[in-house]
Amino acid sequence: MSDEMKIKDGLYQIRPAGRHIITIGRDLIKDKYAAIVELVKNAFDADSPNCKVCLLPFEKIISEDKVEKGIKVIVKDEGHGMSFETVTDKWMVPSTDDKLNRAISPKGRIMQGKKGIGRYSASMIGDDMVLQTIDETGDLTTLYLIWDHFEKAKYLSDVDVLIENFKTNQSSGTEIIIIGDEHHLAEWSSKQIQNLKFELKKLIPPKEDDDINSKEKKSDEFEIELEIGNFPFGEGYSNYTETIEPYPLFDFFDYRISGTVNHNGLTSLKFENKRIKNAPIENISDFNIPLNIETDDEIGNGTYCGDIKFDFRVFDRDPNSIDGLIERGLKDPTTGEYVGRREARIILDKFNGIGVYRNGFRIRPLGDAGFDWLLLDKQRVQNPSLKVGSDQVIGFIHIESEDKSGLIEKSARDGLKENAQYAGLIQIAKSVLKELENRRFAYRQSVGLGRNNRDINEKIRVLYNFKDLQEKIDKELDTLGIERSKREGINNLISDKEKKNNKIADELKQVIALYQGQATVGKIVNVVLHEGRKPLGYFKNQIPLINEWSEELASNFSQELLNKILNRLSVIDEQGQIFIKLFGKLDPLSAKKRTHKKDFNLRQVIENVKDVFLSELISNEVNFNIDCDINLTAFGWKEDFYIIFTNLVDNSLYWFQNTTGRQKEISFKVYEDDDQLIIEYRDNGPGIEKHLIENEVIFEPEFSNKTGGGTGLGLAIAGEAIDRNDGDLKAIYSESGAFFKIEVKLQ
Repeated sequence: MSDEMKIKDGLYQIRPAGRHIITIGRDLIKDKYAAIVELVKNAFDADSPNCKVCLLPFEKIISEDKVEKGIKVIVKDEGHGMSFETVTDKWMVPSTDDKLNRAISPKGRIMQGKKGIGRYSASMIGDDMVLQTIDETGDLTTLYLIWDHFEKAKYLSDVDVLIENFKTNQSSGTEIIIIGDEHHLAEWSSKQIQNLKFELKKLIPPKEDDDINSKEKKSDEFEIELEIGNFPFGEGYSNYTETIEPYPLFDFFDYRISGTVNHNGLTSLKFENKRIKNAPIENISDFNIPLNIETDDEIGNGTYCGDIKFDFRVFDRDPNSIDGLIERGLKDPTTGEYVGRREARIILDKFNGIGVYRNGFRIRPLGDAGFDWLLLDKQRVQNPSLKVGSDQVIGFIHIESEDKSGLIEKSARDGLKENAQYAGLIQIAKSVLKELENRRFAYRQSVGLGRNNRDINEKIRVLYNFKDLQEKIDKELDTLGIERSKREGINNLISDKEKKNNKIADELKQVIALYQGQATVGKIVNVVLHEGRKPLGYFKNQIPLINEWSEELASNFSQELLNKILNRLSVIDEQGQIFIKLFGKLDPLSAKKRTHKKDFNLRQVIENVKDVFLSELISNEVNFNIDCDINLTAFGWKEDFYIIFTNLVDNSLYWFQNTTGRQKEISFKVYEDDDQLIIEYRDNGPGIEKHLIENEVIFEPEFSNKTGGGTGLGLAIAGEAIDRNDGDLKAIYSESGAFFKIEVKLQ
């Protein structure tokens, strides 16, 4: 029988504390700008064509000799207003699901406020609040709140709110008046007014050209007006009124990518390069953005998140590029005056950021300057030639409603919930931007704006080739009239120096080759470690057991126990052989010095590379086909061919991560053609875009088409490796996958 005895029983209700309203209002909202933005969104939901935000000073007479100064913030609209019942049954109900259920306003606008708490953020702006609302039947309802009453009340139900109802002939609309004391007044300055303007401007996205040229009035058109009263702010903010216009889409960008990605990842994009005068717009359509490819991001893999509209505009920020922006007409958006180089940088510093918009309104803080939610700066540090930083992009991403996209806005109005859809949005946005980065990189390399590190062997040859110098000296000696017979000593000095330097050049090439081999080791070390875990685990588990049996055997001999020990030792020997084989896979790429060129069996090299990736080939169900005579030999450095083949296979395995619905294939075909040895390498993955092959940018160091931010060294290293062997590595466009052709002269 239990010793417990029931003392009390019954059903109880959760009773929110009085300050609960403050918690979901002032304490949940980021700042006073966000609070005003919430009230402006409510005006939009009320089908108002406009919203007026006023900041006015006021004086309250306390006594004959004491006057208290304060601030009055008014948010007024001309919407459909609220009835007495709406105010009492919905406005007064925190976290009401009214807008969530309705979803769309009477005039067809998609509701912005669905949490049912935005109105309570007014507690951040002032001490008291008056609500005056008139519905379309002429019902005037007033409500008066003193926020301090909620702070002091034990329970929310203890606070009485005065609500009155009248009849009026005034037009419908809602006016919220918030009164703040001297403390709230002190929070506003000319800098704060600028910040409020900035938030209101960034609240709504810029109008597209079609919208600007259209004469038709749209149901979702919405105008915001800001009025500042007689404050001693200076800088033109006293008795100041402005109709808020969204920030213009700069027509002076260097590069732009825009278009859509649908709910299945299918793209329809276009790329513009304003650095080239009258350059045609390039269409990038009908390819799918994958989301399950391995990335270096900490966000993990995401899912598709509805239909998304993108508009990314990128600016080069070197001095010449800034000058180009100014020459094309860059003006200060406030004054309308042409700017200097310093002012141009300030404008870009202020306006940069990639904003996310839903139903025409920005989701803060996504799009704030300096809020690098896509981690662009981190990627740029790792690869500055290819990647663009957050201060180079002005971007706009338009997403669908929460139920269609799965992108959920946080209750605190500080961004989107970090779910799988949000991870998908990040990955899709980066993939879209990558398309721009690739084209920008190729253009800058082609016109000498980027660092060109290709053909390093050729650069070394040129560095130590004194032929041009000798020709110039000969011409100078001709001018001086010095006989050719007397120039032999000078020419011999130059020739000796050239021979010595050529020897140094050869040594440099060999050092570079060693480093490139070691860099390639990094690509397969994870594969080797993965394969080594099994034997290592066996050693870890069995050796303590063998030690225990050995001690037991020493004290009491048993043939059965001895046989068990010998059996386990034989298995350890087998596992040790696996380790030896694993380390053997690294040997060709980790040599400390390189020998001379010599003949080697080519098929054996291909087989060894296959063996390196064998576990990954099996786990990814990839067929690896080799069409090469078993006795075929090549002349050169065997290590370089390991480097080439390893990088090609590693790339294929990466891109196979998103290949579904067909058997994955990698193939080598080797044959002789006249005086050349031909090696054809193919896979049936997603392939390489035609424009990347045509401009050969894929062989540029630092260039990477991998979403997760690859090193951009693989193909560059492979190209250098074949060049050392007097061969050529070409990428050939194919609609059925990647296709590389290696040509080496036969000895």
